Amino acid sequence: MILAPFCRTKEAPLGRLNSQMDDLFEGFFRGLERPTARHTAWPALDVAEQDEALVVRAEVPGCDPEDIEISVSGNTLTISGQKKERKEEKDKGYYHVESVSGKFRREVNLPTDVDNSKVEATYKNGVLSIHLPKAEISKAVKVQINN
Repeated sequence: MILAPFCRTKEAPLGRLNSQMDDLFEGFFRGLERPTARHTAWPALDVAEQDEALVVRAEVPGCDPEDIEISVSGNTLTISGQKKERKEEKDKGYYHVESVSGKFRREVNLPTDVDNSKVEATYKNGVLSIHLPKAEISKAVKVQINN
């Protein structure tokens, strides 16, 4: 394509616009990872299957438990919320405040049915742990062979 190299130079009007847009998005999403092809979605999740339950752990540093919502519908777990973080530094001759905020939403398709009435969640040191007991119908049953 003939225009591609021309548009990528800083001197070209489209190149400057592209660069300015990159700067705008980088500033807007600073401190939060964006779900794109090159980045992983935020928050990072671990899903582990145990005999009796599924355990999901989400890293959500800077979030208050009151700002996080968890729901289970069918075999889909949804974690959403808002990160509000404020850093403040004071010293002789200067004062610096930096705020980072943003909304997030992650949906996870669970590999098995869970008992929605027994789901429990805990939050400690920036890690959200969700314990999802398997539904009775989805638990493995040992079948004895009769002769």
